[in-house]
Amino acid sequence: MDIPLWRKIQKESFSKISEISDFLQLDESNNKKLLEKPSFRFLLPRRIAEKIPKNNLSCPLSKQFLPLKEELIKKQGFISDPTCDAIFQKEEKILHKYQGRLLLITTGACAMNCRFCFRQNFSYPQTKPIFERELAYIKQESSLHEVILSGGDPLSLSDETLQKILQALDAIDHIQIIRFHTRFPIGIPERITPSFLEILSRLKKQIIFVIHANHANEFDQDIFQALKSLRLHNVQMLMHTVLLKGINDDLTSLKNLFLTVSANGIFPYYLHQLDQVEGTTHFYTPIKKGLFLIDELRKILPGYATPRYVQEIPNAPYKTIL
Repeated sequence: MDIPLWRKIQKESFSKISEISDFLQLDESNNKKLLEKPSFRFLLPRRIAEKIPKNNLSCPLSKQFLPLKEELIKKQGFISDPTCDAIFQKEEKILHKYQGRLLLITTGACAMNCRFCFRQNFSYPQTKPIFERELAYIKQESSLHEVILSGGDPLSLSDETLQKILQALDAIDHIQIIRFHTRFPIGIPERITPSFLEILSRLKKQIIFVIHANHANEFDQDIFQALKSLRLHNVQMLMHTVLLKGINDDLTSLKNLFLTVSANGIFPYYLHQLDQVEGTTHFYTPIKKGLFLIDELRKILPGYATPRYVQEIPNAPYKTIL
């Protein structure tokens, strides 16, 4: 069986600190800033690594993806499960927090490991990607209208596995929308294969893709072309962003990001306040600053290019708008 191109590209990702250090030509001073054995695995696609300037740990991309010794800083309020996912786990692979929709944990794998990931300590199922009990739960919950495919990243799964999931969901009458939460196209746009697009084209339900991106430098024309191919198959494209200190907590960075994606048919959905997971104190931006930035963005951007500034508060019935 031929290995898909995107799988071959995925195997070229950096997973060792020594390898990315050599590739980025880090000097002794910068090497000392890296965390050699991070508790949260390091993983970075080559496409993103190639966008990082040599010997630069202060650019928006290196800060997002390279493990730094700042991850060892402990601070009160930063905990292992800031969103309390465990409370809402109804089946092994289901999180049911909000009325009318639930999250299907498709996999624990991602194309890249963001250093601020709020689910980095989650106990992902180690079983095969079989969803019989989860699909039975969805079928019996007639109040549901939407299923969110997340994890991990659902596009880490093969087309064959995704086809089985999508066809099963498509056959459930009360489900109207299937939503993907993904970062995969940012690192490996080749994942949007003709066979995957063909699978989507056969579905009756509305498909929504929510792309996660935090800085305009993450994008290139290959990525936008891959996302455009989804839009041409009646997929609605949205984006969510995390407010991150030293990466996008300034008006210029956010404006450039939101305008860039809007001009390419992807509309900003949420600007998230950081979920305070252990090891992310260096990313924290005060809510007061976030409120200032979103107010300034409203003055200079059209409404469709301005996301809602939100925070995940456990047990709240919806994302809290700040």
